[in-house]
Amino acid sequence: MNVAHEIDLLVQEIQRLGSKNDLGQTTVKFGVLFSDDRCANIFEALVGTLRAAKRKKIISFEGELLLQGVHDQVDVVLLQE
Repeated sequence: MNVAHEIDLLVQEIQRLGSKNDLGQTTVKFGVLFSDDRCANIFEALVGTLRAAKRKKIISFEGELLLQGVHDQVDVVLLQE
């Protein structure tokens, strides 16, 4: 799969699993994304896709790298719907 396609799929999954915050942006906890069965089947390297989407300013999250367990409560915010 190419990166652009994976980022498009990521946006769809954030919209499916997330909810709107006070600013009207869709947000989801990293732990929710990581533990979702459908996401596990779609993304071979979820963390890599998240980093690529962050570099393209499609999403934002605190820090450079998200790790399961440690960062489960970190919000992944969708910047472009």
